[in-house]
Amino acid sequence: MNRNMMRQAQKLQAQLEKVQEELETLTVEGSAGGGVIKVVMTGKQVVESVSIDPEAMEDADLLQDLVAAAVNDAFSKTQELAAQKMGAITGGLKIPGLG
Repeated sequence: MNRNMMRQAQKLQAQLEKVQEELETLTVEGSAGGGVIKVVMTGKQVVESVSIDPEAMEDADLLQDLVAAAVNDAFSKTQELAAQKMGAITGGLKIPGLG
């Protein structure tokens, strides 16, 4: 590998590390039931908070389904966020293990 390619690889690595750090601070909100359940998740897929409208607590089965749907919604949004951030660096190039 020539020096220029090595520098480019190091630059890409530094950019990717910066994006990973940024994803830790960014959040997305997933919701279900028209906002009855809201889940806030970091870009690194850590749940920060769950908000439940008290009326939703009357039906345990529905509540469970809505919480699962809201978490899945937030998870999907984190994947989209990561793909967007990584795509900005890699130019859409698919690199195994990076999104």
